[in-house]
Amino acid sequence: MAGSSPFKMRLVHLDLKGAPPKVSYLSEVFPLFHALGANGLLIEYEDMFPYEGHLRLLRAQHAYSPSEIKEILHLATLNELEVVPLVQTFGHMEFVLKHEALAHLREVACFPNTLNPHEAESLALVGAMVDQVMALHPGARWLHVGCDEVYYLGEGEASRHWLQQEHNTKARLCLSHVKAVASHVLARHPATTPLVWDDMLRDIPEDQLSASGVPQLVEPVLWDYRADLDVHSKALLMAKYRQCGFPRLWAASAFKGATGVSQALTPIEHHLRNHVQWLQVAARGPADTLQGIVLTGWQRYDHFSVLCELLPVGIPSLAVCLQTLLRGGFGEDSKARVENVLGISSLEITGFTSEGAASFPGSDILALVTEAGLHLGSSVDEMLQRDSLLARWSALMGELEAALHRVFYPDAVEEWLEENVHPSLQRLQGLLRDLGEAAGPRPPLAGPGPDTGQDP
Repeated sequence: MAGSSPFKMRLVHLDLKGAPPKVSYLSEVFPLFHALGANGLLIEYEDMFPYEGHLRLLRAQHAYSPSEIKEILHLATLNELEVVPLVQTFGHMEFVLKHEALAHLREVACFPNTLNPHEAESLALVGAMVDQVMALHPGARWLHVGCDEVYYLGEGEASRHWLQQEHNTKARLCLSHVKAVASHVLARHPATTPLVWDDMLRDIPEDQLSASGVPQLVEPVLWDYRADLDVHSKALLMAKYRQCGFPRLWAASAFKGATGVSQALTPIEHHLRNHVQWLQVAARGPADTLQGIVLTGWQRYDHFSVLCELLPVGIPSLAVCLQTLLRGGFGEDSKARVENVLGISSLEITGFTSEGAASFPGSDILALVTEAGLHLGSSVDEMLQRDSLLARWSALMGELEAALHRVFYPDAVEEWLEENVHPSLQRLQGLLRDLGEAAGPRPPLAGPGPDTGQDP
């Protein structure tokens, strides 16, 4: 079936900078990814990677251990999923530059998102990060080095001085850093090809891209997560990149995490339309234009942002999107396949609820999150009639918390509940408390005795 897909590689993106799954859960969902048509993973470790030595401060509290990384790679191999690690090396460096010891490497002192490309220490830093990640991913054919959304580039003091010199531009500054990072990867790991997100390259004129040498070093990943992406414009962009000398290109769609910074439930129809549009883009170019597609599943919009849809909540959308790519569209046969693999009796594409209980790993989380997302806030807003409402929601949230703990680490569970559940429950508890006080026994009325001169 996969032979009919224009995308040879279909990578499921695991965004670990928020609510990273436990390895035990990954062991359950990797077979599912394979069954649905994925043949690779793009793993964005961020602070979940077990950095060592002077980089140890980058580790999150529940960072995977080296043995857990090896277990993840072993599980991926067992399920025929090729792993592509992702290391941010320019923008989205908050998890690195938030640390006081590395803050001097920021492009703009008050913003921890972008690396100062003028400092030799900056390249040494990302080079060390790359080398540590590659040491645990021997034989990786690709390494994604990020380089997207490099906000405030050119606004640092060193950059402003540099830009005053003749012929220096922000585009040249960007390309020089990308080239330096890619050159490091290829020098130290010659069998590995660097991938980069393409947004910083889109507006650079063809002659500048061609002359930079970057097209001979990296493969760009064209990302667009909109349901109505412009197919014609995307085809023109692919033609531009090929004209500049990039030998291979990649696409990036989204199966979750692209429709709202705090989205809790995944709008499947939006993501289905996004993938249908990408199929049209692929059909507009030569058959070998696109090496593959990354189905992104963002968990935060950036390191300091709130959580959006949890991985188990997005799995039905992922299933729909993968089957769409495999079959060239989403018809009744695709729907039946998704329902069979996920154990859903009737999949709902246009809403948030599907008929019957599903049986895929994490389906209990999907059911409970859906219940909370659709009904918790609204039920608290209703006129409260009885205390049983609090008991019912407290019991349900207890189930949800237990289900989340089976998949995620305690800090992710606490963060998600604090963001999506606790505010409504606290409102409910406070309102019930106020009602109880209002309905309690009233103090006796004061008698007609003498005025004591005291305030009541």
